[in-house]
Amino acid sequence: MSQPDQITLASSNQGVVETTPAPEVDLNDPSLYLNRELTWLAFNRRVLNEAELESNPLLERVKFLAIVSSNLDEFFMKRIGGLKQQLAAGLTTTTVDGRTPRQQLVECHRVISKMQQAQQRIYHELQARLEEAGIRITQYQALDANQQKNLRDHFQQNIFPMLTPLAMDPSHPFPFISNQTLNLLVTLRFPSGYDLHMARVKVPVSKDVSPRLIQVDESYTYVTLDDLIANNLDMLFPGMKIESCDLFRVTRNANLELDQESANDLMESIETELRERHFAPIVRLEVSAGMNPTHRGMLAAELGLNEEQDVFEIDRMMALRDLFELATLNMPELRDPPHYPSDHPQLAHDRRNIFHIIREHGSLLLQHPYESFTTTVERFLRTAAEDPKVLAIKMTLYRTSAEGNVLDSLRKAARNGKQVAVLVELKARFDEAANIRWARHLEQAGIHVTYGVLGLKTHSKVIMVIRKDYSQLRRYYHIGTGNYHAGTARLYTDLGVLGCDEDTGKDLTELFNYLTGYSPPPSYRKILAAPYTLKQSLLEKIEREIKLHDQGKPGHIQMKMNALEDHDIVKALYRATQAGVKVELIVRDTCRFRPGIPGLSESGSVISVIGRFLEHARISYFLNGGDEEYFIGSADLMQRNLEKRVEVLTPVEAPALRQELRLILDVQLGDKRNAWDMQPDGTYIRRQPEAGDTSLNCQETLIGVVERRLDAAKKHREKRMREKLMNHFKQRLKSNNQDQP
Repeated sequence: MSQPDQITLASSNQGVVETTPAPEVDLNDPSLYLNRELTWLAFNRRVLNEAELESNPLLERVKFLAIVSSNLDEFFMKRIGGLKQQLAAGLTTTTVDGRTPRQQLVECHRVISKMQQAQQRIYHELQARLEEAGIRITQYQALDANQQKNLRDHFQQNIFPMLTPLAMDPSHPFPFISNQTLNLLVTLRFPSGYDLHMARVKVPVSKDVSPRLIQVDESYTYVTLDDLIANNLDMLFPGMKIESCDLFRVTRNANLELDQESANDLMESIETELRERHFAPIVRLEVSAGMNPTHRGMLAAELGLNEEQDVFEIDRMMALRDLFELATLNMPELRDPPHYPSDHPQLAHDRRNIFHIIREHGSLLLQHPYESFTTTVERFLRTAAEDPKVLAIKMTLYRTSAEGNVLDSLRKAARNGKQVAVLVELKARFDEAANIRWARHLEQAGIHVTYGVLGLKTHSKVIMVIRKDYSQLRRYYHIGTGNYHAGTARLYTDLGVLGCDEDTGKDLTELFNYLTGYSPPPSYRKILAAPYTLKQSLLEKIEREIKLHDQGKPGHIQMKMNALEDHDIVKALYRATQAGVKVELIVRDTCRFRPGIPGLSESGSVISVIGRFLEHARISYFLNGGDEEYFIGSADLMQRNLEKRVEVLTPVEAPALRQELRLILDVQLGDKRNAWDMQPDGTYIRRQPEAGDTSLNCQETLIGVVERRLDAAKKHREKRMREKLMNHFKQRLKSNNQDQP
């Protein structure tokens, strides 16, 4: 490895120049590594910036505000919950960045408090903008008498029967508070009495009962359901005098994992965990600003919380995630232009069996949501279910949905007598209940369902189809970066490869044998798979770039991912930049690597891209002395992904497909609108286009690229058809002339 450059010092008295070797950098120094939790919160703050941007359409800004609130809820349930568990267990071990669980909690709470203040400020600003556009979220008391009467009638008919006030006194213990529900804390007294009484009323926001935002008349005027209930409490407590009514909300820990290694039945273990999660410890209490300090203290004490650390006052609207209800309003002028995914240029207008097309081209690169999930992945599965030559389908399923045709195609394949085996990951966070339901439905359809390897989550995105081609069996496959979920395929940027490479097919056969049987973890011919080969392979490839760079062949590494957290990978990247290798990272959220540190990471850069679609694809590129390597797959560079999950990366070898990946990387690295540059201290600065720059952001650019590629393919196909018809006409004419005497 090459040594860092020397530092030159000029003598102040004699002008003599001395050289002093640059100090050795201790790559275990905690200051070199950014904190996982804090960098994720910084990502969420970048998302919040999208709600502030006046250049974004109004309802898109509302959507981003809702996303930030939803993200924070998950952060409390997963990350804060985990830190609290460590604290309760008495753990004082520091992370690679040198922080104890307590220090991380304190810093996270400080950042979150500022973020919530910004959320409420932005919400207030957006309210004014919405009102200008004819959309009002107002107070019940601000409505006229007729509007109040109509809402009161609606309340009496549709809401009142669902309410159950629960008294709180010595004979009525403090009630159970469900996770993320809105609740009213009501204090009241008898008209002739002086003693105060307390009751809790749960606000029944649900798809079955009522939305959070109640529409007033036929206009775009709304009041919140909690405000409607609070102003009609006389129906719930007739004859009582209402002294106060305050809103509160709790968030419970979702970071509960039972010992599944010793579980006899994994599905039963997960179901037990879901039941336990319902009663999990509370990690956050949100209360409306101005709540009586005594009432606030009582709630904190009853819920077992530290009032100073765990209680957050909300100045305006609580649970801003409910603004999704506004973001979906049918007002096209206030939203991004609708995006309609294009067909893949090799699949569009080609009605042949998709396996014939794959065999002809060798492999196809899919780009979602720019290209349609329905006409690519779902077509692949649907054809597999119907093709009489297909004998078996094997698939990993991490997240899916009722919409789309994935589950229908699997059931149809089983009905058509094909052997179908599906690995359903029961431990997919927040989708456990849905995955248990899908697993049972698939079993009822006669599909072989397994749940993977104990102790590991199966996060890979793989389908393998075994088809009898001519006189031999051939393996076709899809390997992707995203879930087999029709909904997220329209919202997340993901990549996939449809192919039939023989060595890759053999690798996938061994992978499925490992997942469903007892075969030992194999070494593979082409794919990189966690937890056994992926991490070591990446470390070796980084080290190879260093060695080649030292030999005079410039080293270059580019990686696109959601998160970079693994200490060993970050340290290896530091060694690479220390040697002068160019390292360009596109990291959506968590990132421990600090670019631009003198003498260490000056040849490194980190950008984060925040846009209309959630960046979710993973790409790894190594220059390798000119013999370039590209990989795509399911794994982020986090310790959990590399060591505790089953992940798959596949090489992309076809030159045409490599050009597509090169374009994606170049467009994102060159983005001047949606890209944020990380600074050496870990902060981010959003890139600003120069005056007169009319370039599009990277996502808009890629939409245009895919559309032009499809248009070019259509024109090429039409040209071939015209040439074919012309040749046919010439042959007929020639034949007719020869038939003349």
